[in-house]
Amino acid sequence: MMQTEPSNISVILTIIAFLGIYFLPTIVARKRCPSKSTAVFILNLFLGWTLLGWVIALAMAFGITKEKAQS
Repeated sequence: MMQTEPSNISVILTIIAFLGIYFLPTIVARKRCPSKSTAVFILNLFLGWTLLGWVIALAMAFGITKEKAQS
């Protein structure tokens, strides 16, 4: 049998999917409360590679309450 190398498109899609999952806590925080998402981003960027840092960042993102619309 002949082994084939992964195409460039599949490698790029895999990298994009990995980055999307890696920065999921930051994405959630930006949607829920943009003004408080910087702390989640910094934690996610520097400690997200550890499973514990990623879980803490995700918990912080979901713990942020949505900003109320000012009328």
